This record gives sequence, structure tokens and C-alpha cells, in this order.
Amino acid sequence: MTISVTDIFSIGIGPSSSHTVGPMRAAKQFLDSLEKHPAKVYTELRGSLSATGRGHASDRAVILGLAGWDPLSVPIDAEPHAGGFIPSEGTISGPRGTVDYEIVFDNEPLPQHPNGMIFSAWDDSGNLLAEKEEYFSVGGGFILSRAELDAEVAESHEVPAGVAAAQVDDSVPYEFTTGEELLNLCEAHDKAIWELVLANEEALHRDEGGAEYVLRHLDLVWDIMRECVTEGISTKGLLPGGLRVARRAPKMYAQLLENQDDTSCGFSAMEWVNLYALAVNEQNAAGGRVITAPTNGACGIIPAVLHYARDFRANFTRSTARRYLLTAGAIGMIIKENASISGAEVGCQGEVGSASAMAAAGMAELLGAAPAQVENAAEIALEHNLGLTCDPVGGLVQIPCIERNAIGAVKSINAARMAKMGEGTHHVTLDNAVQTMAETGRDMLSKYKETSLGGLAKTMGFSVSQVEC
Repeated sequence: MTISVTDIFSIGIGPSSSHTVGPMRAAKQFLDSLEKHPAKVYTELRGSLSATGRGHASDRAVILGLAGWDPLSVPIDAEPHAGGFIPSEGTISGPRGTVDYEIVFDNEPLPQHPNGMIFSAWDDSGNLLAEKEEYFSVGGGFILSRAELDAEVAESHEVPAGVAAAQVDDSVPYEFTTGEELLNLCEAHDKAIWELVLANEEALHRDEGGAEYVLRHLDLVWDIMRECVTEGISTKGLLPGGLRVARRAPKMYAQLLENQDDTSCGFSAMEWVNLYALAVNEQNAAGGRVITAPTNGACGIIPAVLHYARDFRANFTRSTARRYLLTAGAIGMIIKENASISGAEVGCQGEVGSASAMAAAGMAELLGAAPAQVENAAEIALEHNLGLTCDPVGGLVQIPCIERNAIGAVKSINAARMAKMGEGTHHVTLDNAVQTMAETGRDMLSKYKETSLGGLAKTMGFSVSQVEC
């Protein structure tokens, strides 16, 4: 396990981690790999990056990356503007200078992964600097070059089935890749999940300041999550794109304030959870800065549940948020290692399903659950998101994505509370659910995996070509 919580919870911009954050990082990495600054870069967006690339702002992301921006530093209002017309050819200037670009959309995926990009570059004399360099956005903003992806595939075939990861990687003190391994470590060392993860993080980031570096990052993550809610409940208007979806969080916030003393229905806490999730995801849909947790499409679930813990649980501090995020991060690592967090690979079960499982685990920890109950909470949440398709209407991260985060957040809290009432023993393990998710994703038709060619996207009859962006 070499994945860090700083990778699971990274800072990016909306509307998509795999289709916006990843392409921006790939374009900048390609730019940085060149021996001299290019005069022109030709980019092919392939597969899912093409099918929903316009609605997910993949073209804008590539252009900004070629200008030298990364998701952390790019100004939210950088040109070309989010939601505006993006020319397929033009010139962009930024921190790394000026470059001419051309972007081509091709729905035919590369054989290695549905989210592929191909870059070629020339200098100002027309000399070729690089030709057909392939990069892949593999979910959650993570990117791999063709060589890195090939090496990862080869390594997965070299490790015999059933060999514990600790036998092949001793870079951290508590190596785990599965839920079973994690629970065994907790029992053997009498530690909570978050304690094991923090010890591993200290080893992974020793050169950057160890645990203190990681804790500062997690504090920043929580700060940005709260800023997303604050901005989301105060920003009115329509979301960009041709669907003309109105922001609902401001009106819902006003209604909740007006009726906050009314407890007759008994669901007031869940209504606030709905609000928090909607607020964050509306910010994401508008191209705002959010926390990839573990993806942008599902970025509202983990902060919504954490806000619930702040508002409806006693003694909430920054340390509480850290424990929650470290515990949630462990589940995200297991899912990414053994299945996927990419909607283009396994459907929305890999995005909302993963986030819901992570949030459930974090919430169970805050409820005082034992490690086995925490694992059970994650399993319950993931199990009841299995088979969830990714079918964004019009290629936009709006319908059904925004509401789906609210439902996923409430489901997380329910899973945590159910697990806490149990003893941690259950027929279906987290590892069973993760394996099932991976197999279901492989069996799922491609039209249900972030292409907008099936599901609600097709039923509503709103094609990607109608998106105003």
C-alpha cells in the first residue's frame, strides 16, 4: 500500500476528478517532460474522456494544464472560463508561457483504459519534440503514463495470489491491501484503524515532515470542505451547461433555518445532511475548488457526513475530523487497490459507492465503533451501492450526480449506526463487497460507465451535443 490519504483527499477543481483534475495533471506532466517549451501541442481525448469530455470540462482542463496550471494553483476564473465555449484550437498563456493547442475528441477508447489521452508536441521551428505520448486518468485525479500503467499491470501479475502485501513492500510499518489484513493488524497491535494509517503516513511523508505534514493537509481538507458548504448555501443561480439546473442549496438552507425548531417529522438531521451534500456538489458542478473525496463526482458525501458529526455529535474538534478522514482514507485505499474509484471503469458504484463506504467507516469510528464494526459499516454502505451506473445526463455532473450524493451521505450514516449496533460479525465482508464491485464493473456495459449513452442520460433524450459549454 503506497497510496496516501493526501492522494485520496486531494485539492482540485470541478466538475470531475477523472475528467477534469486528471487531464489537467496529465497535460502539465507532459509539458514538464519536454526538454524545451513547445510551440504547439496536439491532444486526443479518447474513450470516456471524449464521450463526456465537453460536459466534464476535459478540454478546458487540458488547455489549462498546457498553460502550466495544476488543480491546486489554477485560479477558478482562469480563461477559458468554466461553462463557457471552449474552442478546439487556439492559443493559451499561463505560468509556463504561451502554446498553441489543438484538441480532438475520439470516442474509441485506448485498449488499456477508457480514460486515455495522447499528446504530441512541436517546437517553434516545426521540429517534433514528442510523439503520441499516452496518459491515462484512472480515477480520483490519479494519472499514469503508458509506461507506468504497463508496469503496474505487470507487477499485479508478478505477485502470486494470496501473498500478503507486507512481503513485497515494507515501506510502511502496517502494510495492508485488504480489509482482512487491516483488521488483523488492528487486533495484533491493539490499535484503531486511524492510528495504523497515521503511522503509515508518517513513514510515507518522512521527508516532508512526517505526521505533522499529513495532519496539516487534513486540516486544510476540512477547511475547504467547510468553505464549499458556506459558498454553496450562499450562491444562487443556474449551474453551467444546457440543462439549466438551478442551485437548490440556498433555498433549502433558508427553509431549514425557518423550520429548525420543528422536530415533528424526526428527520431534521438528515435534511441538514442533504443540504451539505447538495451545497458541495453544486460547487463542484460549477467548476469550483473542492476536495476530491475520493472523486469529484462523489465529493459531497464525506464532507456532508463530517458536517453531521460536527453539528449532531458532542465534543467535535479538529482531532475528530482527522480521525474521521484517516479512517475513511483506509477504506478508500482498499477499494482503489482491489477495484476502482473510477466511474469510467466500474460505474458510479466506484464513486458514490466508494465515498459512501468511506464516510460510513469514518462515522462509525466517531461513534466509538471497534475496528470490526468500522469495517462492517463500510461493507454495508458499499454493498447497497453495488451495480450503481454512471449515467450523467448531457455529460454534466449534475443529474443524477448531485442528488445521488445526498442519498449516499444519508446511507453512510445509516450504515454506521447499524454497524455500531451490531458486533462486527457479518456474512458479507468488505473484501467480498469490493471484489463484487470490481467484477460487476467489468460486466457492466460501457454505455453505463460515464459515457452518457445509457441510463437516465439516454432516457431523458438530452445528448452531449446539446450541452452549452
